[in-house]
Amino acid sequence: MKAWQFTTDAYLKPERRDAWREAMERLRLPVGNLPAEGASHAQVSSLTSPMGVEFAVVASTPQEISGRNPHQPAAIWLAVLLEGEATLLDGAREVPMSAGDIVYGPTGHAAGLRLESRFRLLFITAPRVALDHRLLAPSALRLGHLAAGQGINHVFSGLLRATAESLDELTSDQLRPVELALTEFLVACLAQDGGAAARGGAEGARAVQMHRVRQTIEVLLAGPELTLRRVADEDGVSPRYLQKLFAGQGQSFTGYVRSRRLERCRADLASPACAQLSISEICFRWGFNGSAHFSRAFRSAYGRSPREYRRAAIGDAAADLSA
Repeated sequence: MKAWQFTTDAYLKPERRDAWREAMERLRLPVGNLPAEGASHAQVSSLTSPMGVEFAVVASTPQEISGRNPHQPAAIWLAVLLEGEATLLDGAREVPMSAGDIVYGPTGHAAGLRLESRFRLLFITAPRVALDHRLLAPSALRLGHLAAGQGINHVFSGLLRATAESLDELTSDQLRPVELALTEFLVACLAQDGGAAARGGAEGARAVQMHRVRQTIEVLLAGPELTLRRVADEDGVSPRYLQKLFAGQGQSFTGYVRSRRLERCRADLASPACAQLSISEICFRWGFNGSAHFSRAFRSAYGRSPREYRRAAIGDAAADLSA
């Protein structure tokens, strides 16, 4: 797990503005409209998990932050306003934000945040590989705003705000359930916030059904009883209709289940809490029937073998213990 902290208080006043720009560039967040005397008492506390999810608490004076950076790898970002006043900028559209509100979008999208007072926010970037297969239409993901007032958005906002307050105290083991919850909450919020599910009609009904099917798959993911027939029975549809649902998303049932099991294996391989488990034990616990098949599928999905991935995530010593 990688962590770093920054404060402009460590610099002379004439140097603080440039030092702040450099710190924000490290987060791949270009800063604009920063007053000459800006960035006094500005701070960053950043933590990157073994899974590659970065959590950063940012506090500073009024400025604009751009979400568009050509050097940013493919990821999904979220920003949670902890304190202050802000406006989401999306072309000609401006969306006022209140404390606790969440904004999100894909990297590379021309968007920005105008921070209009002294502020604190939690900024999160998650690799798209960890989320795309859970989204109903990943290629259609656009900028969005989740008001924190009620329902699941309120619960999600509470989780993220609590994470921000405890960020400096969290270990890798403690951060992992936050990552898993982050994915589940984001998928659920996006399902109700927009897209096909929100439009109603036949398309909306299919989107709602697909969301339920994916929830059923998550419950059954580790067991041998996860079959097309079992999921269809659980959700009250025919196997043929279930196949058509996945085909409509450009997927297959088998391919989706494999991608979800691979992602759970990837999470365990990156977790120090699972360092005592062998690679074979991890693949079997998530429904794979053979380690050789699992290794080939893992390399195809992530570009490296399970052993190579584990060494990069938790270090040689821990990886050797579980070999």
